[in-house]
Amino acid sequence: GCEVVTFTADLGQVEELGEARSKAETRGIKEIFTDDLREEFVRDYVFPMFRANAVYEGTYLLGTAIARPLIAKRQIEIAAEVGADAVAHGATGKGNDQVRFELVYYALNPDIKIIAPWREWDLDSRAKLIEYAENNQIPIPKDSEGEAPYTMDANLLHVSYEGKALEDPWAEPAVSMFSRSVSPEAAPDQPTPVEIEFVGGDPVAVDGKGVRQVLAAAREAKEKNLKVGVGLQRHHQLGYQEVIKRIQDGAIGDIVSARAYWNGGGVWVRDRKSFEQRAGRKLTEMEYQMRNWYYFVWLCGDHIDEQHIHNLDVINWVKGTHPASCQGLGGREVRTGIDHGEIYDHHAVEYKYGDGSYMFSQCRHIRGCWNSVSEHVQGTKGRATVSGPHALADNDGKQTWRFPGGGKNPYQQEHDDLFDAIRNNKPYNEAFYGAHSTLTSVMGRMATYSGKMITAEDALNSNENTMPEVLGWEAAPPTLPDEDGRYAIPIPGKTRFS
Repeated sequence: GCEVVTFTADLGQVEELGEARSKAETRGIKEIFTDDLREEFVRDYVFPMFRANAVYEGTYLLGTAIARPLIAKRQIEIAAEVGADAVAHGATGKGNDQVRFELVYYALNPDIKIIAPWREWDLDSRAKLIEYAENNQIPIPKDSEGEAPYTMDANLLHVSYEGKALEDPWAEPAVSMFSRSVSPEAAPDQPTPVEIEFVGGDPVAVDGKGVRQVLAAAREAKEKNLKVGVGLQRHHQLGYQEVIKRIQDGAIGDIVSARAYWNGGGVWVRDRKSFEQRAGRKLTEMEYQMRNWYYFVWLCGDHIDEQHIHNLDVINWVKGTHPASCQGLGGREVRTGIDHGEIYDHHAVEYKYGDGSYMFSQCRHIRGCWNSVSEHVQGTKGRATVSGPHALADNDGKQTWRFPGGGKNPYQQEHDDLFDAIRNNKPYNEAFYGAHSTLTSVMGRMATYSGKMITAEDALNSNENTMPEVLGWEAAPPTLPDEDGRYAIPIPGKTRFS
């Protein structure tokens, strides 16, 4: 006999993962691999397939087939790790999946031995497979009718069925086969519109709220050929343009990490008492918050949104996308007065992009500390100081390029560029990247306030609404002070987002 090592790829199918491990343990398997390949599956297989509109022979959607090369790749990697000289697969039928698995096996290890029970053993029908399982005490799940289920193959993208009534093209499938959907007769009579937002050909959001509204406006502006500027002025600064062009052209190799900082001493604060003395009257709560706007989330978004967005936007610009998830910490250590409202004085966030690279982010408003407003990128072949002096270096720290200088003040340049686009009817719409960089800062704030891992999907699909129900000087803002004049502060581990 041979020592058997099992491998199950977690591709988002969920249901069978525990069953597979349980079956392996029952059979006495000592090494059991269940590897989470969901992110790699979507990033390197599903999204490229969508971008290419890949369809097999013009009609066959690659729902489960697209996963086979990834499964086979990881299987060969595990075989090398454990010293296996053979791999096996359970592909059946006409042979398409057998080809998909085995071509990858041989491409990655031409000397590997392949065991294909459907071809080599007396297990060449569904009935024989069920009989073998029953004779060897291998449990088979039952459907709602108490029978062996359809042969199902699922991942987070797709589920396919075969067997039973489906073998007869004239037979309707039983309702019991539906697992992720319902029969057309049981579906709602009215359709539900679903908006899917794409960036660079990749779907990134479904039914997001605040950011989706901005993206919808951006699309409408594009359709109407309107010109939209968003105030992220580094995009108009020659030094940034030159260094980022070189990074994106591969000057420092593949990007593996980035750092973004807005650490400084803080900004102004406007106290209620002084305002009321000058006005000679008591301010309404709405009026006070509007005049002291920096310290209220519905007006400022916290300084991770108001200031640090500029640094986060630079890294998104370098990467050509926004992060997929983040986690972080923050709080109020120094800026704790009544007039400091409800925001934090420091945030530290670790962002993760879809390709597995990270951005490490800090913003702080505390005097007497190390200060920096800058952006930095590490690549496989070197590093970049994206902010001034806008320079590149190799991995030994030797400078390989530095921006020679020049260009207008970026605050002036962004206006010049917008006016030029208006006068000469040039395409000009910054709302898309502005919305996604705003999403990045909002994700970070949600992570530090809650202490939870936040995904882009969480932020986009959140029902959180920081705006007042009514805008007016006498109306109530979203946050009101207690009897001592203090505002509720977000508490990690307790603060929740709907």
